[in-house]
Amino acid sequence: MTKITAAITAVGKYVPEFILTNEMLESMVETNDEWITSRTGIKERRILKETGRGTSFLAIKAAEDLIHKTKLDPKEIELVIVATATPDMQAASTSAFVATKIGATEAFSFDLESACSSFLYGMSVVARYIESGKYKKVLLIGADMNSSMIDYTDRATCIIFGDGAGAVLFEPNTEGLGLQDEYLRSDGNGREFLKVAAGGSILPASEDTVKNRLHYARQDGRTVFKFAVSKMADVTEKILERNNLTKADVSWLAAHQANKRIVEATAKRIELDMSKVMMNIHKYGNTTSATLPLLLEDYENQLRKGDTIIFAAFGGGFTWGAIYFKWAYNQTN
Repeated sequence: MTKITAAITAVGKYVPEFILTNEMLESMVETNDEWITSRTGIKERRILKETGRGTSFLAIKAAEDLIHKTKLDPKEIELVIVATATPDMQAASTSAFVATKIGATEAFSFDLESACSSFLYGMSVVARYIESGKYKKVLLIGADMNSSMIDYTDRATCIIFGDGAGAVLFEPNTEGLGLQDEYLRSDGNGREFLKVAAGGSILPASEDTVKNRLHYARQDGRTVFKFAVSKMADVTEKILERNNLTKADVSWLAAHQANKRIVEATAKRIELDMSKVMMNIHKYGNTTSATLPLLLEDYENQLRKGDTIIFAAFGGGFTWGAIYFKWAYNQTN
């Protein structure tokens, strides 16, 4: 029996029109363009400004971009997963709303949340559905409106995060392309170092939580940076070792865009030339669940059928992992 693998067959994206530059941030917090760029690699980030719009708006736009580019009939989609750390609201499913709005009326849906590793973990989940042989078209969307949880008086976080979404269509493949292997990890001891303290079941919203600004993301930057560098590099090296891959076998490294120095450290660990490293953090900042699919959309024209891509991510929780993937198509447009 021919082995079925989960391959990516299309990508789409959406980023808001409003651009928040480093120069604009200089008037908001004590910082400057040189400081931000040298420490993070970020020059600007996109922010969703329209009142009443949230993560679902970003996700819908990214999905519609994919649907428009491929002329896909949304009714053929069987499953919609929205990977996000910023759902529209508690209890109500963001993915269900997204699926309905894009016309995927024959699909079931669910949200997947694991901070900046959400999309990477989503790839693993999608692969299991595809490999089962029961599902043929699965849409995985990474979307986050990070500006909804950012305190723009906090220099440690406001310079880093942006809003955006990327959508990826997975389909069965029998040529040996798609997801080959994964190495995923987590450590709950890390959740104190990067979190939004209030708004969940432990500390529900109250007058005090709002007054004390506990609904904003806070991080211990030094600790997060240290763990991210070591853990993302470790799993990247591990996935190469157990698949007998050398740096010459790797076509691209698609690493979570949290900080340019973290990505560079990961590439250095596997001795990969930076020309093979996907990078767009300078344009979007850290878009959390959206960084990996945004990379794929931005680099789609450079990807070739059979290319070996190593995906890597690190997020709050702590969560992290790496995936060995083989690209399945050449962009013809």
